[in-house]
Amino acid sequence: MKSLQISALHKAYERGEATVESVIEQCLKKMEETAPEVWIRKLTADEVAGYVQALADESPETKPLYGIPFVIKDNIDLGGIPSTAGCPDYTYVPETSAFVVQQLIDAGAIPLGKTNLDQFATGLVGTRSPYGACPNSFNPTYISGGSSSGSAVAVAEGCCSFSLGTDTAGSGRVPAAFNNLIGLKPSKGLISCSGVVPACKSLDCVSIFALDAADAQSVLDTACCFDGADAYARELVQAPVISKAWTFGVPKKEQLAFFGNAEYERAFFQCVDMLVKAGGMPIEVDFQPFLDAANLLYSGPWVNERYAAVGSFIEEHSDAVLETTRSIILSGLDIPAPKVFEAMYQLQAFKRVADEVMASVDMLVTPTAGTCYTIDEVNADPVQLNTNLGFYTNYMNLLDYAAVAVPTAMTSKIPFGVTLVSFAGHDRKLLQLADRLHQVSGLRVGKTEKRPMPYEPVKTKRTVDLAVCGAHLHGHPLHYQLEELQAAFVESTETAREYRMFAFETGGIAKPGLIRDPEKGARIYIEIYRLTFSAFGKFVSAIPPPLGIGKVKLKNGTTVCGFIAEPEVATLGKEITALGDWRKFT
Repeated sequence: MKSLQISALHKAYERGEATVESVIEQCLKKMEETAPEVWIRKLTADEVAGYVQALADESPETKPLYGIPFVIKDNIDLGGIPSTAGCPDYTYVPETSAFVVQQLIDAGAIPLGKTNLDQFATGLVGTRSPYGACPNSFNPTYISGGSSSGSAVAVAEGCCSFSLGTDTAGSGRVPAAFNNLIGLKPSKGLISCSGVVPACKSLDCVSIFALDAADAQSVLDTACCFDGADAYARELVQAPVISKAWTFGVPKKEQLAFFGNAEYERAFFQCVDMLVKAGGMPIEVDFQPFLDAANLLYSGPWVNERYAAVGSFIEEHSDAVLETTRSIILSGLDIPAPKVFEAMYQLQAFKRVADEVMASVDMLVTPTAGTCYTIDEVNADPVQLNTNLGFYTNYMNLLDYAAVAVPTAMTSKIPFGVTLVSFAGHDRKLLQLADRLHQVSGLRVGKTEKRPMPYEPVKTKRTVDLAVCGAHLHGHPLHYQLEELQAAFVESTETAREYRMFAFETGGIAKPGLIRDPEKGARIYIEIYRLTFSAFGKFVSAIPPPLGIGKVKLKNGTTVCGFIAEPEVATLGKEITALGDWRKFT
């Protein structure tokens, strides 16, 4: 297998150099060769075959993650496969997959297994599991990082193209740093947490481990679909990517901590030089408000939120839970209610100052972790060493920021990486800058001999995605026009909540007209089709007034080309916005 990077696999499929079956067979074989502590449940060849067969009539043109293998942290549901959250007595078998997992499967990705984790996602070490301490992929005497331990190691070892983890306090960034991976901790609510065993429900994020930033972006594009069933889900308009000179904040030297690890300290300042080479300008910033916020996570009342998730189970099944995990989750029960509100007020004050610092730069850079420990060291002092690992990560979700962990160096014993940080909704910008840094670092991806792929891979075919909402929908009178142009169906989805729809008639055919109105608008059902540039040109040339083609915003914040009507439609037609779907009108 040449490469498991997504664009490389798709090229191999298109050229006939590999088949989905051959890639999956090699991945399953590699899974058998990795340390058993990586896994809680590996899917059998027969179980995986069903997902492969579902792609029989598909291709990378119709499914953006066609034939891409991935694995899932075992606190995230995969339909029909047990979920344990790292505790055998907690096991249940979900009927359906977590919302995000189903989105990925619908896009063509193939799940291969459930991975080990620090029990109930409580830890940054990867050793707190009855399934064993997950060894680092580069040096098995060292920790893998946690809590998404197995998810990181599986990608680094070449078992899959990407994986899902969770990240409440660093669980998706620390393992990425220790295993030479990109670790995307997206904005809170951007990826659904439906079907995820909660740790701190108000802070939890599903995270993405990938070989490079291009792959992380490809997965995010599918994963960030809005889920109305998740009360914490939100639609975020993404900040534009950087097209000018950019700045990055560096904490004052006296505010950094490396816990005696001189190699990590040197690697961090070398990374600052790399960012300058990548086009950035460093600006020293005050990191103290971020550290103050971080201290609230475990010294304040938020530890009680972990009890809200699984505390009653722990009290009823005390012997089934590891001592360290049990003591952490039960530790905050004596905190009186007023202290909860006092901590919330403190956090809001810290955020006000931290936001001012963040607004002064395009992003902040810190080490992902100040050091790394051996498994034996962590077992000898599990709480304090875990606390040290969270020095640069614990504030992130409390302050509502997005982050990307980026590998930048190999020390004598273990990989080193940094984290790029910015406001919620700046995920794509951070991935763009992460790619620039990753390219400058010169590192290989994971444990492979491959280089990072470009952040925006060149498509072999120039295509345009087109949103339709009326007579061109499947089964409707004008759908044949798309078929004649060999348009490929991409997905069914909805617009952002800012469009009004009017029904009118031209040429004897009823049609809808969309008018953008953020104040009175609603979500409208649409279907997206992919056309070549030439086919798109032919299609547009035949569109009669008062319709035209413009940019339509989708519910996930992205935009595609689509039908937009002239304002006169509001007087010519009948408003049917409340229906939200042309099919209900016809």
